[in-house]
Amino acid sequence: MSVISDAWDYLTDPASWLGQYGVLREVAPGQWVLPRDSILALTIEHLGMSLGAVLAASALALPLGVWLGHLRRGGTTTVVVANVTRAMPTLALLTLFAASAIGFGNHAVVLAAAIFAFPPILTNAYTGMADVDADLREAALGQGLTRFQVATRVELPLAWPLIAAGLRTATVQTVATVPLAALVAGGGLGVIINTGLATQRYGQVLAGGLLVAALSLSVDWILGRLQVRLTPAPLRARARVSP
Repeated sequence: MSVISDAWDYLTDPASWLGQYGVLREVAPGQWVLPRDSILALTIEHLGMSLGAVLAASALALPLGVWLGHLRRGGTTTVVVANVTRAMPTLALLTLFAASAIGFGNHAVVLAAAIFAFPPILTNAYTGMADVDADLREAALGQGLTRFQVATRVELPLAWPLIAAGLRTATVQTVATVPLAALVAGGGLGVIINTGLATQRYGQVLAGGLLVAALSLSVDWILGRLQVRLTPAPLRARARVSP
């Protein structure tokens, strides 16, 4: 049988989706975990790790980028920080975190993925705020608005399409990177690929890759629609052309 037919058989087998224990497994009275033998459970774990990484990156990168962009200062520092974090190999970070006190598993993966998600959120937040027309800012100040009101009521809505594009890019990149978690005893859909490699079931490897790609594209589509819907109507045309 070819690799493609093996992948098809794996994806169309109900046992692959539900596993031996279903979506949740009770390991002790009242204690439930996501088993790692079903696609559904691994997908939930994958999305949970991705969401945790993006939220952790956003908690720092978003306010920092908005603040620096509002001040129109720190552009060079923002670019340097973003480039340094982009240049760090994700697998090396995973290994270092796993070898530290953090230990192997999902926590190391979330931290490494958060660093990986940091640059697009920071740079887009900074650029979106800094690119707002200075005349609009001065006009708002002339109307008696405080600097905080100018930032939140004028600059932030105008910068939202670019900020949302950064969040969307970071999320999709994170979903596509989290499969590395399987290399440090983590979960997610990478377990399918890693198990397939270990057992030389290359159809399962292909199936795992297809699942990750499908999940990344689905997340991108959902965030794209959400980005447009949350954008003020006059700015929706700009949101539709944002990457």
